[in-house]
Amino acid sequence: MGSNRELAQSKLILLYVINKLGMPVNNLQVTKIILENKFMNYFFLQQFLNELCESHLLESTMSEGKTVYTITAAGKQTLEYFATHIPAGLRNRIDNVVSSIRKNIKKETLITADFIPDSENEFTVICRVHEDNFSLIEMRVAVGSKNDARTICSNWKKHSQAIYAEIIESLTRQRDKDGAEDGNNPDEQN
Repeated sequence: MGSNRELAQSKLILLYVINKLGMPVNNLQVTKIILENKFMNYFFLQQFLNELCESHLLESTMSEGKTVYTITAAGKQTLEYFATHIPAGLRNRIDNVVSSIRKNIKKETLITADFIPDSENEFTVICRVHEDNFSLIEMRVAVGSKNDARTICSNWKKHSQAIYAEIIESLTRQRDKDGAEDGNNPDEQN
C-alpha cells in the first residue's frame, strides 16, 4: 500500500464488504473474506478495521469472546459518497463473493459452540442456536477433557438441528413418577 488513494480505496473495500454482508461479522469472518480474495494483506486489514472503528465508520462489539463489526450510519453515508472510487470490476467481484458466502456466515452466526477452560481438567461447553435474535436453545455442559469439549463443539456445529430435535423429544416425552417412560413398559400395560 502506498498512496493515500490506495489506502482510502482499501478502507472503502472493507466498508463495502461489511455493508454488503448486511449482518454483523466477526473478525475471523471478515479476515477470511479479505485474505482469500487477496483484497489486502492481514496487517493492513487489521489496521484499517481499527481506524474505521476509531473514525466511527464501523462499530466493534464483543460477542461470545469475538470482535464483531457492523457498519454505522456514518459508514454507510461515506460509502454512498465514495463507492465509485472502488473500480466497478472489483465491486462486482465483491458482490459475487459476498452473495456466495452470506448463507454460510449467517449459519455460523446462528449456530455457535465454544468452550471455556474452568481448570486444567474441567471445561464448560456452551452451545447455542439463535433464530432472528431469539435464542432457541442455549446449553452449558461441564466436561472433563479438552478433547470432549472439542468433540461436543464439532458435533453441535455439524448436527445441531438433529441434536436439538433429540433434546426436545426427550424433554417432552411423558414419564411416570418413578422415572420410567409412560406406555413403554410392557409389564405395566397388563
